[in-house]
Amino acid sequence: MKQGKRVSLNVIRDYIAEHYHEPLSLDQLAGMAGLRPKYFGELFKKTFGQSLMDYLTGLRMGRAKQYLQESDYLLREIAHKVGYSDEFYFSRKFKKETGVAPSAFIRQPLRRIAACSAAAVGQLLALDIIPVAAPLDAKWTSYYYNKYYEAIEIHLRVDLMDQELERDKLIKSRTDAIIGHDAWDPQWEEHLLRNSQNLFIPREEERWDEQLRAIAVFLGRELQLELWLQRFAARSALAREQVAAVAGEERCMVLRLYEGELHAYCNRGIRDVIFGELALRPAYTRGGPLYNEPVTLEEVRLLNPERLMLIICPDFTTRRHWLSLQHSGSWRSLSAVQAGKVDLLPSDPWFEYSAVALDRMLEEAVLMLTGNSPNPEQDTVHGYPAVYPL
Repeated sequence: MKQGKRVSLNVIRDYIAEHYHEPLSLDQLAGMAGLRPKYFGELFKKTFGQSLMDYLTGLRMGRAKQYLQESDYLLREIAHKVGYSDEFYFSRKFKKETGVAPSAFIRQPLRRIAACSAAAVGQLLALDIIPVAAPLDAKWTSYYYNKYYEAIEIHLRVDLMDQELERDKLIKSRTDAIIGHDAWDPQWEEHLLRNSQNLFIPREEERWDEQLRAIAVFLGRELQLELWLQRFAARSALAREQVAAVAGEERCMVLRLYEGELHAYCNRGIRDVIFGELALRPAYTRGGPLYNEPVTLEEVRLLNPERLMLIICPDFTTRRHWLSLQHSGSWRSLSAVQAGKVDLLPSDPWFEYSAVALDRMLEEAVLMLTGNSPNPEQDTVHGYPAVYPL
């Protein structure tokens, strides 16, 4: 990074994530921001919720854990690779941070992690973890079903996750940790905890990246987290540039059809990808950032969006109404329909809220809008170690 030019705290944090293994000082990083070291340290903690040294140490310890479990490097070599010149200091630091000495940590079995929702699967895969148990269904979680059926040892029933049978499967799977979700019955949580399960439930109201960070800290996967976020930011920037070139100032509206009723619709994934990462302009602005409001074709005509995206519920009644709607004069008179700018959004991934789901939404949206892929390497399967080599 060039010296003498002030850079933002986000850029500096990304720089630390890339250069954590190099000697880094508060003075050096403060100089990049053009700030006094004391003020820089305070501002960093206020902005990111942890001190500069805690952030750096977390990255180094996360990488050290990987080396200890997945390589044959000597302790001295690992210390140097994660930024410590003194292996004895590294050993003391590691024990202080993790509670065990490096020698006790070496070659521990990889943790067996269970996911109790599709979103939990998507978060774990972003952290390079294939869950040992997860809900799989050919219809509702087709992406994970097709790509990870063989890799996931224990298949849970999506439609029976609140039943005792599935709970017992989790207990008998000898998992080291379970990633749950807010919709759980409290008795579920109590029963699992009684059976000595290490349980973590992400806060439903948090953004996907906040949930991902919390899970990463819980599982000691901070390095994988930073790698994922960096890659996603790069893909998102390229995607935004591609979409801007073809969509420009177009206003977009997402409609959800259920039985015979249209709704102006925006869930968290649509908010974060369509109107966030890709920066399309919303034609419907009456609700808050999230909405599911009944709307008529006449109201859609008056809003006159240049582009429409539709979510068609899969039941028979809705699909029959959709076939009828496409032949109606009111529908055909809409500007977006006449311009051929109508796209369908499938429930998978658009109803899932996780890191991998948003990555897939980004890919699908760019393909719909431009015909191009924002990421030529997207066919890489998430979660396999080759994605994040040592």
